[in-house]
Amino acid sequence: MQAATEARPTGKVLVGDKQYMPDAKGNLVPVEMIKPSEMLEDETVRTILGYATDLSAQIGRFKEHTFNDLGAFEALLAQEYGATKGGTKGNKTFMTFDGMKKVQVQVADTIDFGAQLQIAKSLIDECLTEWSADSRPEIRAIVTRAFNTDKEGQINRAAIFMLLRLDIGDERWQRAMAAIRDAMRVVGSKIYVRCYERDRLDADWRAVTIDLAKA
Repeated sequence: MQAATEARPTGKVLVGDKQYMPDAKGNLVPVEMIKPSEMLEDETVRTILGYATDLSAQIGRFKEHTFNDLGAFEALLAQEYGATKGGTKGNKTFMTFDGMKKVQVQVADTIDFGAQLQIAKSLIDECLTEWSADSRPEIRAIVTRAFNTDKEGQINRAAIFMLLRLDIGDERWQRAMAAIRDAMRVVGSKIYVRCYERDRLDADWRAVTIDLAKA
């Protein structure tokens, strides 16, 4: 590992027989004019980023091999049994024969909302206006959280889904919930691979932490 570190770019530029380093404005500064603390910080960051780049590439290769291996296994199942593992959403679990290790593949949809959401908001506002000010304060709180946008202009999806779980018989509320469901649309999805192991069959699963989604 040490040899690989020494081979990493140092950021220094040789002009004639003198070494320079470009600053944040692109100006070449003689190395001897740079403060020792700044040089140490530069070297520290370059070392960490060097390892991080190698690790990111390694995780990327692992991700590719993982999907290739699982794909080959499922192709074999399809050939032999005419079926594959998992449901229509692609969520699957693969396990060792002894039940001590498993790999889970999960598909998470990214949900966005269309114009029907504004219709739902109007219907919900009608309900809240007619209900007395001190009734159902917890519902008012959820509605406020659901439709108040964050600093990135995104609505609170978790609070929106909480509204859908509320059991309210008001006809306008029911139409509002229908509008929310109509507004929901899948705009993308991510595939997550999670690995687990345990020491005994009655023990809790222990996650082997690898964030493949970021690879």
